Amino acid sequence: MSEPSSKTILITGCSSGIGLCAARTLRARGYRVLTTARKPVDVSRLAGEGFEAFLLDLADPASIQLAVKRVLETTGGVLYGLFNNGAYGQPGAVEDLRREVLREQFETNLFGTHELTNLVIPVMRRQGYGRIIQNSSVLGFAAMRYRGAYNASKFALEGLSDTLRLELRGTGIHISIIEPGPILSRFRDNAYAMYRKHISAEDSPHRETYRLMEVRLQKEGAAVPFTLDPEAVVAKLIHALEARRPRARYYVTFPTYLFGCLKRVLPDRALDWLLGKVG
Repeated sequence: MSEPSSKTILITGCSSGIGLCAARTLRARGYRVLTTARKPVDVSRLAGEGFEAFLLDLADPASIQLAVKRVLETTGGVLYGLFNNGAYGQPGAVEDLRREVLREQFETNLFGTHELTNLVIPVMRRQGYGRIIQNSSVLGFAAMRYRGAYNASKFALEGLSDTLRLELRGTGIHISIIEPGPILSRFRDNAYAMYRKHISAEDSPHRETYRLMEVRLQKEGAAVPFTLDPEAVVAKLIHALEARRPRARYYVTFPTYLFGCLKRVLPDRALDWLLGKVG
């Protein structure tokens, strides 16, 4: 079946940052945008902005299933695109991550995204077309210190997505991964909240490093060089949605291009030294 001229897309994590920017930009381009957020107050705010908005908590299977049911009822059972944007970062040294903390990170960043994607794939198979775009990270292929939970969840998301892309060849469903790097958003605010919730800094051998990390997480504006606005990610999203042959991967910021290149050419020991300097 040929792709429709009027395209409907479901986006997760639309309360702020990349998700909200994507929703506004795609609506302006003529897409029918179905927004989601995990907090009722954010769903109400999105609805107040004129979006079709749905409650969806990626850590809650019942919430995912109900949201998909309502979305498909709204669209008449069709869906052109899915942008898996919703995620958060759990800071902390690997040795300070309790099992339940790591599981919580994976519930949102991997398991929930996986379940949502699997609910959408049958719809796209019936149509004979569809675009699924995963919002990953430079940390989906280059690990940095004190980001182990997030690194692991994004590495896993990329592995799952690469496999899915191979398995869906010939179906008309395209899988793309976006790897942003530093982007202006509320990501650091949310990460700081999860750090305070789960990490006992004073009981850790990393406590001195944590003090420096707390300053960085609470810093206003861009905390690192080469930080871009969310529009830079949305530009790649548009290409993944509209190109006849979308790319498997989209780098966004300079650090992503740089570390993508260095990972291919440097030995692990040299790359570890460099990542240790910037991480």
